[in-house]
Formats: sequence, C-alpha cells, structure tokens
Amino acid sequence: MSQPVKTLYTDMDIRFTLDGVCIHAPNIVFERLTRTIPSHSHGSGCYEIHYIPCGYGRLRANGRYYDLLPNTLFVTGPHVEHAQTPAWKDPMREYCIYLKVGGSHSGRTSHAMEVFTATPFWIGKDTQGLLPLLERLFEELERRYIGYQDAVGLLLPQLLIGTIRNYEQRQLSQTAFVQGNRSESQSVVIEEYFLYEYNDLSLGGLAGRLKLSPRQTQRLLTGYYGKSFQQKKTEARMSAAAILLSEKGRSVASAAEALGYSSAEHFSSAFHKYYGISPREYRRQLTQETSGDGG
Repeated sequence: MSQPVKTLYTDMDIRFTLDGVCIHAPNIVFERLTRTIPSHSHGSGCYEIHYIPCGYGRLRANGRYYDLLPNTLFVTGPHVEHAQTPAWKDPMREYCIYLKVGGSHSGRTSHAMEVFTATPFWIGKDTQGLLPLLERLFEELERRYIGYQDAVGLLLPQLLIGTIRNYEQRQLSQTAFVQGNRSESQSVVIEEYFLYEYNDLSLGGLAGRLKLSPRQTQRLLTGYYGKSFQQKKTEARMSAAAILLSEKGRSVASAAEALGYSSAEHFSSAFHKYYGISPREYRRQLTQETSGDGG
C-alpha cells in the first residue's frame, strides 16, 4: 500500500509550556514532497522543526545550499529565508512541526528555551532519537484514543527538548530541580521507614528522620494516616511477618528474630493478636492452599 502524499493537522489549538514558556503548535504535517517549496520565511516568534526520515532533497537557507538526507534535522526560525527541492528519483519525506513561541509566565526564560530562540537556523544529523517520538505523535493524532490530547501535549515538549539537545551535545543543564514540598517529602520518609526498617522501628528514630519531636511525629502520623505510631509499627511488622512465614525453611524463631522481637513467644503472641491465628496455624493454612492449587 502506498504511503499517503500528505497528512496535515492544521489550525489546532495545541498549547504547552516548557519551563514556563508558552508555546502554540497550530500545524503538524507529514508530507512526501513531490514539488519544490518556494522560498519563504516565518514571522517573529515562529519556528518550524523539520525532520527527514527517508528520501533526499536540497535545502536553500539564508543563501546557502544543504543536502537533505535520511535522519536530517533542521530548524527554521524567524526571518530565515528557506526553500526545499525534493530529489527526482527518491523524493524526501518530511515531518514538520510549526511552533509559535510566546512569553514566559515567570518573566524569565530557561536556558533550554534561550538556546532555542537564539538559534534561528540549525541543520545536522539527529542524535536524540526524534523519529519514534514523531511517529507516536502522528499515531496519537490519527487514532484519537482517550487522552490523546494529553499525550500530544506531553510528546511535543519531548520533541522540543530533543531538538535543543541536538544543538548542544551533552551539555549539562544550568538549572536543577527546586526543593520539594516539605509535607510531600515527609510522607515519603514515613512510608520508606515503615516499609524497609520494620525490624527496628522506634518513634524516636522516625522523629529523628523527620527532624521533629516525638510528639510532633505522633500528630503527623495521625493527620496523614489516622493511626498512631504503634499501630503503624504493628501493621508494618505483621505484613512482613506474613511474607517471612511464607518462605519455605524459615522457622518461626527465625521470623521473630528478623522482625526484631525479643523471643519467638513474644512474636507468636503479637501475630495471634493481629491475625487471630498462631504463626504455625497460618503456615499450615498456606501449605494447604498451595497443595490445593497444585491439585
């Protein structure tokens, strides 16, 4: 089946931001070029990202000629005069993303967008793997499955970042993530503490991790989970106990030691109180269920 000559998505209200900079993508095109595109230029703030997946042609930009080969990426920005001519025997295919770059919400532009807007023309081999992103973008636009608008809004910033990275190979970012929200960080600390350190849980230990007093930590746990430290501790230990007892060859005494209990008897009592059966009875039930599944 022959490939369509042109797939055009035009006059679309697709908008996204890259580090606070507003960007509009009204036209997205895939075309098998069968004609020369005459010399033209874009207005202020307007850019086209061009990618040649296959075929051949020539580009004339700012009075110079460039060969267009498979995997060529080029960007034409404001006031860059350019024209394209496909090869007669094997005409190029081209993805073209038209972008209108607006202002910044914060009043300041990120380094990445500064690089993009300061480079009105660029051409070279793509080293960032843009083709799969472009194919996925057109797949989303064609099929329109649920959530496709959001998917398109996520793919376009990736394409733009990949384009910018082609300009500056392996250059490190000049910015870093800002410090996270304190309350969100606290919840991660709490959950990892109970998840990974169930054999040595203490209110003082958790309070130290959170840089809070034990009293503040108790209030925090009640606010987050509606449970006391002791309740969370018991849940964590008993959840781990059920997993440990399912391991073949592990004794009840070994499980008690791994969970930080002073004796197997103490552990068995706590387990019975929580689950309503003894560790040995729990293990017996597990064995019966496994045998039943096998039969």
